[in-house]
Amino acid sequence: MLKLRLSRGGTKKRPVYKVVVADSRFARDGRFIEKVGFFNPLLPKEKKERIGLEAERIKYWLGQGAQPTTRVARILGENELMPMPANGNNPQKAIPKKDRKKEGSDEAKKEEAPKAEAKKEEAPKADAKKEEAPKAEAKKEEAPKADAKKEEAPKAEAKKEEAPKAEAPKADAPKDEKK
Repeated sequence: MLKLRLSRGGTKKRPVYKVVVADSRFARDGRFIEKVGFFNPLLPKEKKERIGLEAERIKYWLGQGAQPTTRVARILGENELMPMPANGNNPQKAIPKKDRKKEGSDEAKKEEAPKAEAKKEEAPKADAKKEEAPKAEAKKEEAPKADAKKEEAPKAEAKKEEAPKAEAPKADAPKDEKK
């Protein structure tokens, strides 16, 4: 497949690109079919020397089925050689990384709130299941009550033990009366 793409040249930290027509299987800076322009990203956007394109040859290769990469498509769109491609959606790109995290957490909280409301509306069945769970917990609470009854039983036995002691003084009382 033929591609219109950038081939890097220049030195370290000083790139200069050639716009080339190449087979997609070839290396980025390797063999190409034809050079159709150049791109110097170090120059300001207003300067004409930043981009140089051979419009006729580019139109020919586009007609032959060559597909531009996203960056080359953007360059061609700016020079009106083909329709401008749809812009990608990255609203965070212009915000410094440190600020992205701060704003991202605020935005995440704002986005989570509507989602939480939607989940509440959509999931009454889940709420019903949650209501059943407290019933099970209530049953567990009843089990300690049964244990409490067992604890009360020894108290009752203790009361029975106290009762004979109470009867014993009564028995002693009649003996005192006989005297």
